[in-house]
Amino acid sequence: MTFASAPAAFDVALFGEAMLLLVADQPGPIENAQAFHKRTAGAETNVAIGLSRLGLKVGWASRLGTDSMGRSLIASMKGEGIDCSHVICDPTQKTGFQFKGRVTDGSDPPVEYHRKGSAASHMGPQDIDEPWLRSARHLHATGVFPAISETSLQAAIKSMDVMRSAGRTISFDTNLRPTLWPSTEVMRHWINHMASLADWVLPGIEEGLILTGQSTAEGVAAFYRNQGAQLVVVKLGAAGAYYDGLDCGSGYVEGFPVEKVIDTVGAGDGFAAGVVSALLEGRSVPEAVRRGAWIGARAVQVLGDTEGLPTRAQLDEAGL
Repeated sequence: MTFASAPAAFDVALFGEAMLLLVADQPGPIENAQAFHKRTAGAETNVAIGLSRLGLKVGWASRLGTDSMGRSLIASMKGEGIDCSHVICDPTQKTGFQFKGRVTDGSDPPVEYHRKGSAASHMGPQDIDEPWLRSARHLHATGVFPAISETSLQAAIKSMDVMRSAGRTISFDTNLRPTLWPSTEVMRHWINHMASLADWVLPGIEEGLILTGQSTAEGVAAFYRNQGAQLVVVKLGAAGAYYDGLDCGSGYVEGFPVEKVIDTVGAGDGFAAGVVSALLEGRSVPEAVRRGAWIGARAVQVLGDTEGLPTRAQLDEAGL
C-alpha cells in the first residue's frame, strides 16, 4: 500500500511556534500601557485554531517551555480541540512571547517580539514524526516557522518533502518576517524554494513584489504557477484576492466591506483557514477564496489574532 492510499487519521498538520500575546489596554506606545490582555499568537497556531473551529481535525507540532506561558498556550490549544500530542514541553527551554500595542486608526499595531532562543527555535528535522505527519490529509506551512532558526528551516522543508512524497496536498502562506532572516536575499531564496514544494501558494501582493519582482497580482501568480503550484491566491487586502489555478482558470474575488478596522494582525491567517478548509471540503476555488475573504474581514474587526475566527455554525449562517 502506498502512503497516498492510506486513510488519513486527521485533516491538517501544522508545525510552528506559539507565543503568548500581551495586548496593551490603551492606545499609544507600548511602554505607556499599564495593563495587558493575554492572548495566543503565532501564524500556524492561528490557522490551526481557525481550521479546528470549522470542524476539521487538526494536529499541531511544536516545542514549548514548561513555564506559565507554555502551560497557558498548550491549554488554549487543547481547549480549541487541537491535537497537541506532538508538542514537546521542555523544562530547560523558554516559551516565546510578544507585546502588541493597541491602535484606533486601522494602522498596523506596534509589535515587540521576545522569541530569540525560544523552545520552538530549537526544533529540527529530528522532530518530524513521519508516520504521524503522513497520517494527515494536508500540511499547511508558512514562512514564519522556517525563519526562526536554521534548524526550524530544515524541519519545515523536511515536513514538506515528506508530504510531497506521500502524495498529500500542501498549502504555503509566504507570511514574510524580514527581521527574522539574515537578509532579503536569503529570505527570498528559501521562501520561494518552499513555495515550489507546495500545491497551493498564498502570497500577499506586497510580499509578492519582494519575492518575485512582479508588481501585479497576475504577475505574482504566474511566477508561482511557473514554479509548479497548482493554485496561487494573491491576497489584495480590502480589495479581496486574485486566483490562478490549473483547473479553475483565473479571476478576482471582491473583499467584504468592513465598517471599522480594529487590528490587521491575523487577517492573512484567517484568510488561509478559510481557503484551505473550503478546498479540503471540495468547494470550488472561487468559493474557497470568498470564504477566506470573509474570515479575513472578520479578523480585522477584533483586537486579538483569533477572536474573529468563526465557528462552523457562524460559517453556515453566513452561507459560506
